[in-house]
Amino acid sequence: MEKLFEGKTVVLTAGPTYEPIDPVRFIGNHSTGKMGYALAECFASRGAQVQLVAGPTNLQAQHEGITVTPVTTADEMYAAVKRLAPAADIWVFAAAVADYKPKVVATKKIKKTGAELTIELVKNVDIAAALGKEKRENQFALGFALETDNEDSNAREKLKKKNLNMIVLNSLNDPGAGFKHDTNKITIIEENKTTAFELKHKSEVAQDIVNLIWERLYV
Repeated sequence: MEKLFEGKTVVLTAGPTYEPIDPVRFIGNHSTGKMGYALAECFASRGAQVQLVAGPTNLQAQHEGITVTPVTTADEMYAAVKRLAPAADIWVFAAAVADYKPKVVATKKIKKTGAELTIELVKNVDIAAALGKEKRENQFALGFALETDNEDSNAREKLKKKNLNMIVLNSLNDPGAGFKHDTNKITIIEENKTTAFELKHKSEVAQDIVNLIWERLYV
């Protein structure tokens, strides 16, 4: 494997975040982290030093070029990425970060006291958007958009709002794509270009993404 990214540093987020409700319950999502870990392995195999900020998953990084920072919540993920991002050449936001978190986290397990329970939620930091405001001209940022409707327009809005160079669109309407699958079907959207790919194993999808980043940066 050609070491095309030798001397480059990649900061990459993967997996879900868990936002605690009380000591035993949390708000989360179905992300397995497989896509993010596949990207980390691909970048590392091509010579990059990868700083992988990973939410709770059952996965283990295999390549020695990957350093894992484990986190649980969106706030923890943001703090880690904010610390690592300035020194990185490439940012990849592949994590499925919870949009909201409980306003108050109970210190003890919430007991069943009635037929209904109301939990007030507040917005989490949008990690990609926050860091996008600090991105330098010589840094490259890629994000992910998991959509169910108005897919292209929603992804393009995120591309612009978060100051990304590329965004990878996943549609939950495509069989075999999104969470809980070993496969994925993506469309990569840039400001003036759209590239669609067939359904592939996530390790192959990672190669397609990394190849396109290489082409945009160095060809």
